Amino acid sequence: GWCPLSSAGSWTTQILVEPPWMPAVLWDRVTLTCRGWGTTGATAGATTWYKDGRRWGQQGPDHVTVTKSGTYTCDRPGSGLSPPMRALDAPLVLQVPAQPLVEGDTVTLHCRC
Repeated sequence: GWCPLSSAGSWTTQILVEPPWMPAVLWDRVTLTCRGWGTTGATAGATTWYKDGRRWGQQGPDHVTVTKSGTYTCDRPGSGLSPPMRALDAPLVLQVPAQPLVEGDTVTLHCRC
């Protein structure tokens, strides 16, 4: 399922990642979806994506497939900039669920290679 990368109370724009693990790894064929909350009437197709702090591609779809490592953010009209999401092209990575976690939660970790 789709999981936000931080609690909705902290940000009004979220990047959701599929598969729902972070950091994302490129060999998973990662899809990012930008979701904005707060302002009604935001037009579809008005998402702006950024990679490593620079505008990435043209303004357009709210979901993209990641093919290069880097740090991704998105911007939606009315709800602003999302928190960053890292995608790695690493031979070995330790992943945690892409959902808010609090002290005391039982967490399943993925060691991927």
